[in-house]
Amino acid sequence: MAVSANRLELLQIADAVAREKVIDRQIVIAAMEDAIQKAARSRYGSETDVRAEINPKTGEIRLQRLLQVVDNVENPAIEISLDLATDQNPAARVGDYIAEALPPMDFGRIAAQSAKQVIVQKVREAERDRQFDEFKDRIGEIINGSVKRVEYGNVIVDLGRGEGIVRRDEMIPREAFRYGDRIRAYVYDVRREQRGPQIFLSRTHPQFMAKLFAQEVPEIYDGIIEVKSVARDPGSRAKMAVISRDGSIDPVGACVGMRGSRVQAVVNELQGEKIDIIPWSPDAATFIVNALQPAEVAKVVLDEDASRIEVVVPDDQLSLAIGRRGQNVRLASQLTGWDIDILTEQEESERRQKEFQERSALFNTALDADEVVGQLLASEGFASLEEIAFVEPDELASIEGFDEETAAELQQRARDYLDRLESEHDEERKSLGVLDELKEIPGLTSSMLVALGKDGVKTIEDFAGYVPDDLVGWAERNEGETTRHGGVLDGFSLSRSDAENMIMTARVRAGWITEDEAAAEQEANAAGEEAEA
Repeated sequence: MAVSANRLELLQIADAVAREKVIDRQIVIAAMEDAIQKAARSRYGSETDVRAEINPKTGEIRLQRLLQVVDNVENPAIEISLDLATDQNPAARVGDYIAEALPPMDFGRIAAQSAKQVIVQKVREAERDRQFDEFKDRIGEIINGSVKRVEYGNVIVDLGRGEGIVRRDEMIPREAFRYGDRIRAYVYDVRREQRGPQIFLSRTHPQFMAKLFAQEVPEIYDGIIEVKSVARDPGSRAKMAVISRDGSIDPVGACVGMRGSRVQAVVNELQGEKIDIIPWSPDAATFIVNALQPAEVAKVVLDEDASRIEVVVPDDQLSLAIGRRGQNVRLASQLTGWDIDILTEQEESERRQKEFQERSALFNTALDADEVVGQLLASEGFASLEEIAFVEPDELASIEGFDEETAAELQQRARDYLDRLESEHDEERKSLGVLDELKEIPGLTSSMLVALGKDGVKTIEDFAGYVPDDLVGWAERNEGETTRHGGVLDGFSLSRSDAENMIMTARVRAGWITEDEAAAEQEANAAGEEAEA
């Protein structure tokens, strides 16, 4: 009777743990079986392959020892001879396993403690797995919970059937929570970990604000208005770009709401964070002008290859465009994905004047011409000697004060100068050990080969080992700040697509890939860049 009570108690414990931890009862029973097996090994020997089985209906525990059938027994604890095996099972063959029943055993204090640890560990793992399976599909949602405890600034949140964490750097500055407070947060990651919480929450994530607007603005929830991008300086200021799929609905007005009621509800949740709601535009220049509001913009100049834009503002608008500690331009840059340089009209004028003087001086020196001639060429928009050397003669002759003879003379002087420069670069290239085979790659000039030689490139194989970033450089964005890393061919006005074409040509000529493989790789890269954009 006592044995039956113990068996019944075992099943009752399994049922209670399964209900409390919200996990399958069979998982708890399996954990108990593992614990019993561990305790039995300490009794019968660690090498012994002990198997424990608990009947889920009666609670009866059955212990067995598995022995492998072999010709020559070397370890009696885990092996049995074929003769003895056939006595128990006539169908036994070498390689099969024979199960031998073991007598019931009493758990000592140490064995019971060890078994308890195994059960606790297995149940904890099952609970984590259950939490992971339940919350992994809720990434990107806003979730409600109550504060369970605060540890070193990190807030542990009770989510009912799980436990999440809002780390200190994911909290809005100057925000304080206490035990029992209600909290709303964004689920940005759910992952398996050996210890600690698996559900990571954030109140500073840009999408937290976007999801709050989806709760307050029915048009966003229904998909009529789309939130294209969000940039936040948590607790201080934010910018959000929106677009309407229905021409009759103003996206900005819908997000603001009657007398600002909708946006105010979000502002209150974000501890007074000021929010600029901006109409999104497919035209990059228009979008960036909108993003820099409330500053007025006089002119924009885009460099699409470098994803960089130059914005010219009136002198009295500079501080407004930059914002306090650069906040306005930083948020605009995060929102649009462009690096933004702010110039005043006076700074732009000074820079243009400096460039004009530098070009004029270059033309005067290279063409051995009067100062007036250099200034005339620079004022007509000529930026390089190559343009002068290879432009249509009629275009030069049409400049006021020039005739056909003057134009021809200037072009000849420009070509002579470029030839001398090419010869000097070619000599330097040879002295650096750069082979002639690299000259055959379309687009590579002697001056580029000199730069490559200084970087240690001498053969087709050396050049084929490059990637486009090595040639044209790359930019890293970290917390809204962009760091520019230079390439070997910086300053040569080389686009990323041209760099990629050169490298692919080198790889084909080096025999690394075929022309078809090169074309397929370029197509895949172009598709990836388009998707990223």
